[in-house]
Amino acid sequence: MRWRRLIALTGVAVGGLAGVAYGLFTSQSRRARVVIGLPDGPPLRADGVYGRGAGEPLRFAVLGDSMAAGLGVDDPAELPGVLLANGLADETGRPVCLETHAVSGSTTRDLPAQVDRVVADPPDVALVIIGGNDVTTRMSVAASAALLGTQVHRLREAGIGVVVGTCPDLGSIRPIAQPLRSVAHEWSLRLARAQRREVERVGGVAVALGDLLAAEFTARHVDYFSRDRFHPSAAGYEAAASVLLAPLWAVVTSPDARS
Repeated sequence: MRWRRLIALTGVAVGGLAGVAYGLFTSQSRRARVVIGLPDGPPLRADGVYGRGAGEPLRFAVLGDSMAAGLGVDDPAELPGVLLANGLADETGRPVCLETHAVSGSTTRDLPAQVDRVVADPPDVALVIIGGNDVTTRMSVAASAALLGTQVHRLREAGIGVVVGTCPDLGSIRPIAQPLRSVAHEWSLRLARAQRREVERVGGVAVALGDLLAAEFTARHVDYFSRDRFHPSAAGYEAAASVLLAPLWAVVTSPDARS
């Protein structure tokens, strides 16, 4: 199997590592942690009502990890939740109430606690972005995807329309050297495919962020990554919002997606 051969070559196989391969992998991991800077602080928060349309505000919840929360921007107006809330307000002609539950550093294991809060008072539509930290912590692809499917099912059972931005391609992060970057790339794509299957199986809408954005992030890495060289910049979040808005709007306007 191609993935297992790649893991063995790069020293990530669980069943035992050659000394040279293990040393290469761990030294590159340490180097990546040094080169990648630390964020200046926690993500900004800008929950509230956006848009000036008439009627009851559309409630829009954001769940997931630091990418969902918008870590890396300097202005609340640049947060992905705010960009999407404004976009939904423009498309629907209604005000949109943004509710952010995403927590920086979360893996899919942390998602149930966020879903608990959301289903206690269900919004109209929810966006979930999760998976990057599952890759960096080497969480099993099968376990990660299955857990995501369970949580999306809980949201759907509560009558919430759900869009999931699947795992981004960590292979586009330049400070990660080869062959570690190839491992991150393959693991990200494998997880994203598994996430998509689970999300669609339980009635959610999956958006393949890695497939749609990796080439752009790789080509424009100076502009699309923030100062820490790991999280997106304002331009990077704008690119992500541009591929997420239409699926969110479709879910909001589709009775089937919200039943």
